[in-house]
Amino acid sequence: MKVVFPTCCGVDVHKSFLVATIIKTQADSLQPSYQKKRFSTFNSDLNRFADWLHKNGCLDVCMESTGKYWVPVFNILEKRAIRVVIANPKWVKAVKGNKDDTKDSKWIGDLFRIGLVKSSFIPDKDTRILRELTRYL
Repeated sequence: MKVVFPTCCGVDVHKSFLVATIIKTQADSLQPSYQKKRFSTFNSDLNRFADWLHKNGCLDVCMESTGKYWVPVFNILEKRAIRVVIANPKWVKAVKGNKDDTKDSKWIGDLFRIGLVKSSFIPDKDTRILRELTRYL
């Protein structure tokens, strides 16, 4: 398969933490290398997550999240000029069996790396702010 994103990150987001796996593919090889890390969903840790991505030269991220847990992560990464794809959990469902968050983030990253993840529609920032405000009225 053709590698679409030589350096990318797969993220599995939960309420209180996220698990991220950076995948790097060298130009002369198809064999990827993996770096895994876990972060809390507090703003300070999300900023550390964005710093870690920049330090590793990763500007393409694919996240899977149920509910609204992806929103704060998306907002911080968007501010830091990182391209984020939000994947529907149905589209990146892993094979049944012994699964955990680390395996899920690696699977999401592997699918994204070769271009098999379709992005969910995320409106621009102004529209998202307007939607949030009108839901409180």
